Amino acid sequence: MRIVYIHQYFRTPEMSGGTRSYEFARRLVGHGHQVSIVTADAEGSRGAARWRHTVEQGIDVHWIQVPYDNSMPPWRRIIAFVQFMLAAMTMAARLPQDVVLATSTPLTVSIPGAWSAFRNKVPMVLEIRDLWPTVPIALGVLRSWPTRTLARALERWSYARARKIIALSPDMVRGVLRVRPEADVTLVPNAADMEFFSVRTDTDDRLADANRWLAAHPVVLYAGTFGLVNGVGYLVELAAALKPLLPSARVVLIGAGAELDQTRDLAARLGVLDDTCLILGSLPKTEVAAWFRASTLTVSTVIDVPELTANSSNKVFDALAAGRPVAVNHGGWLADAISESGAGLLLPPQRPAEAAQLVAEVLADPERQQRAGEAARQLALTSFDRDRLFVRFEQVLRDAVSD
Repeated sequence: MRIVYIHQYFRTPEMSGGTRSYEFARRLVGHGHQVSIVTADAEGSRGAARWRHTVEQGIDVHWIQVPYDNSMPPWRRIIAFVQFMLAAMTMAARLPQDVVLATSTPLTVSIPGAWSAFRNKVPMVLEIRDLWPTVPIALGVLRSWPTRTLARALERWSYARARKIIALSPDMVRGVLRVRPEADVTLVPNAADMEFFSVRTDTDDRLADANRWLAAHPVVLYAGTFGLVNGVGYLVELAAALKPLLPSARVVLIGAGAELDQTRDLAARLGVLDDTCLILGSLPKTEVAAWFRASTLTVSTVIDVPELTANSSNKVFDALAAGRPVAVNHGGWLADAISESGAGLLLPPQRPAEAAQLVAEVLADPERQQRAGEAARQLALTSFDRDRLFVRFEQVLRDAVSD
């Protein structure tokens, strides 16, 4: 198959961010398919050409310079979405293709996807990574009646134009079917990259050499976005409450986003910044993987909004692949999987001091850490292994073409 894959936030392991599209695309190439990625070069220099082309593990990647950052105000992000949408319409439509795969967010990627599919008389497969616009409406980002109406119309239109739909969580599957009951939806959650996260590399040695303190301190790790929905301030308050309970513990926060400065300020006010709470910037995924292997407990957080429990957070699957216990401060399908498997623990939302007590118990109990780590790895292997999920992912594309 010739696959045009539209993803505004495509990332390779040498970059920061999730690599789902990269991992699936390189496997598609390995199975003999031709894959062309259309994506945004969010960090390109101002003097660069509008389009540039690279080959990543056999994947043809077409980058368009569209600055984007989570710290941008909503109106500026919308401009970035529209800029990419218009540019992607032109590029995607002229590439050789048997199927178009458009992956959200933002859902506006469905427009160049549908246009390319229409121009070339091929099917479109739509991948839903978040329930949009359900989540922005719940967060109050889309407040006015016109914007909500327009967003809902785009959602219905996008689902109707897709021959097949891939959703990243059971709740997302149900969300799609509520809007379009006749939709053909397949669940392909985020995945655990076993080899990438479980195998030590030279990066681990460099990390240990640069951070000698790691040998004597248990580490609670968060690696992800510092955005509104993530509520990373919860972990800063947890670090402050954990300090008198277990002074040797360190809470390490890796990433960037709109609330990075706010998180630093909170840590400074609570007296834990650069003490028991270390806040690092964005790192390449290769370095983040080494931090996962060096951690004692990993954490994924969201603010207390029910619509966010449908998430399929990369950091949870990275922790499972690394064989590390994982804690979440929300309910939902991921919380159920962690609880039922024994792969970690559930933390109370909005009560970081109470959560610190639970975390301290785990950090002080090596046997519990070992049991949870083994359960995490087993859960990764049996339910979320990337190679297993790729078979399902590829089949959706094959079925779309054969139909």
